[in-house]
Amino acid sequence: MASTITRAGRFIRQPAGYRAFVPVPLPPDPSIQMTPEFVALLSRADRALGRLDGVSQTLPDPELFVAMYVRREAVLSSQIEGTESTLEDLLEFELGKRHREPPDVIEVVNYVKAMNYGLERLKGLPLSLRLLREIHGKLLEGVRGGHRLPGEFRRSQNWIGPANAPLSKATFVPPPVDEMHKALADLEKFLHDETLPPLIHAGLVHAQFETIHPFNDGNGRIGRLLVTFLLVQRNVLHRPLLYLSLFLKRHRAEYYDRLMAVREAGDWEGWLRFFLRGTAETAEEATKAAIAIVNLREKHRSMIQEGGLSTLGLRLLDLLFQRPIANVNLVKRDLGISFVTAGRLVDRFRTMHLLKETTGQKRNRRYRYEPYLTLFEEQKERASTAPVQTTESIEESTLQHLKGRRRSAGRQRLARPGKT
Repeated sequence: MASTITRAGRFIRQPAGYRAFVPVPLPPDPSIQMTPEFVALLSRADRALGRLDGVSQTLPDPELFVAMYVRREAVLSSQIEGTESTLEDLLEFELGKRHREPPDVIEVVNYVKAMNYGLERLKGLPLSLRLLREIHGKLLEGVRGGHRLPGEFRRSQNWIGPANAPLSKATFVPPPVDEMHKALADLEKFLHDETLPPLIHAGLVHAQFETIHPFNDGNGRIGRLLVTFLLVQRNVLHRPLLYLSLFLKRHRAEYYDRLMAVREAGDWEGWLRFFLRGTAETAEEATKAAIAIVNLREKHRSMIQEGGLSTLGLRLLDLLFQRPIANVNLVKRDLGISFVTAGRLVDRFRTMHLLKETTGQKRNRRYRYEPYLTLFEEQKERASTAPVQTTESIEESTLQHLKGRRRSAGRQRLARPGKT
């Protein structure tokens, strides 16, 4: 592959023989071409985001809805990076008294903490490199591997490529450390440039961050969080309900194709069309989910009242929207009632088919708020129909595609120095 200079940046040959990509500052020059197709996509995404934000402000208790979406995003975003933990693993971890340690669940728990921390910090601190480092520190807190440098930008060259492959065989090499710091400084300035429409702004920031790849680990997760943080900062969303990981998991091959096409050919428009389509589809699905949750809540409130449970039953219902996997001890503690009363209440919910016992045991039973969890699992099922590829197999296939050769179909693990 010959040396390339595009409107996105340039590949620079390094003394060791490999080529690293150095991006140019944003916004792109020449500017984004706003074709009729592009404008239509932007309008659709803006409308979908506006409807989602409007619905979120009419929810009876929006924080319960947000909390579950945050958890689901944490699971999906972590799964893109190869973790195996599920939403149920996370909920059971939060409940405690697990019979086993779910795989990679600490990384998912950390993602929830990092997301909530970042959203809270945004109330008093604008998006900045400092905040990104703080969020990264929360994301990797307590995980194994000192090379990950929680809360610090990388100090050496990283790369994306086949597992155990040398740097010379890398699929993509981000900028060297000195160029990385320059690119990050430029990106920080662009974070506060509000001359572009918010969604165009967010799409450009995400792609640029992924290209800079400033951390030893966690780049993909931080990059996806950046989209939501930026839209919240620009007051496009009053609550953080737009999370793209489900869309990216469904279309991960195209996702990495589009990012590589920016680097290789300066195709910012192709990337942004993909990003806007993802935003529109994600916002539309989230709006439908919010409406379904409101309808479910009203239906079950009516069932509880008609069943004579009244206030105590309604309080348990609200608890289940927050903690849809529960046990009697949780109900006892959170509702402030006796163990016997909690047990009877849980049993009434089970006979009404609101709760499903999952252990088959006589003691230490756990219960699922099945109708509620099903709303999230149906979306997961749709995502699971997409073919699964790992990050660098996708990046490798992108290069093959751009060269006009056959796309590699082999599954490969991402080399640790370049893990996103």
